[in-house]
Amino acid sequence: MKGGDSPPFFYLNFAMEKFILFLGLIICFSCSSPEKIYSVKGTIFEIKPDSMMIVIAHDTIPDLMYPMVMPFDLKDLKEIEGLSIGDSVHFEFVWGDTSTWARRFKIVGKGNLPIDEEDDFFEDEDYSERDKGDIIDDVTLLDLDSSLVRLSDSDGKYRFLSFIFTRCPMPNMCPAVVIKNDYLAKAYKDRNDIEFVMVSFDYKHDTPTVLKDFYGPTIDRFDNWKVWSSTGHIEDVYRLAKQSGCNFWGIEENKIGHTLRSILIGPNREVLGNWLGDNWKAGNVKTAIELLMK
Repeated sequence: MKGGDSPPFFYLNFAMEKFILFLGLIICFSCSSPEKIYSVKGTIFEIKPDSMMIVIAHDTIPDLMYPMVMPFDLKDLKEIEGLSIGDSVHFEFVWGDTSTWARRFKIVGKGNLPIDEEDDFFEDEDYSERDKGDIIDDVTLLDLDSSLVRLSDSDGKYRFLSFIFTRCPMPNMCPAVVIKNDYLAKAYKDRNDIEFVMVSFDYKHDTPTVLKDFYGPTIDRFDNWKVWSSTGHIEDVYRLAKQSGCNFWGIEENKIGHTLRSILIGPNREVLGNWLGDNWKAGNVKTAIELLMK
């Protein structure tokens, strides 16, 4: 999003409390709502048939979201037959009762994506995904009061880490992760041996002030729920995200794309468990956390 542009409607002036209620109402009433279909133009960034997904750098979708790189679910792999990375496409984005998906692709131009040299710096061992039992490096970020905070400050506790950004336009992605963290923080509010930490990788936009305005009213009710900013700490957030198995890109171009990953690390920052995507259920994760903490 460029300076002066208005953010999508569902996060204008909403405290996070109201946002969560608002999203819940959307989910409740969507069952009786007809499908909405949006015409989209973009360039294929990645094709993931095993995950029934295609990643596209799309233009502005009027009345919905600004340009970004985003994964789209698929219902039928036949929809992407003949498509290649770098192709320019027109397609339909369907917003259904309980899910969204892409369909009816039409190639309007063949091409190859340019090699992205920006990430070459982050391809050595320091930025590789950690397996279970491996140690996550210590990093320094900012809390909501703009004070430096190190991951090691909470060593001795279990930590559930998630990655988000406030400009995420999809209710089933970052906002859903926030709701699940809300459930988990409530479930463990009487324990002092675990914290829930949401890290924003949008180091350009999500300053401590922005995050405090957005999430502060909600997390202030909890001692075990933290939100950290990566403003001014680009190398640290890349290191933490990539070691956790989360990828993000397009921050500088304001065409943000990302994957979803949450991980549980132990008192010594060892990886104990991880959850990919947005389909995990908070109740199941709570059960898994209890087992892993024994």
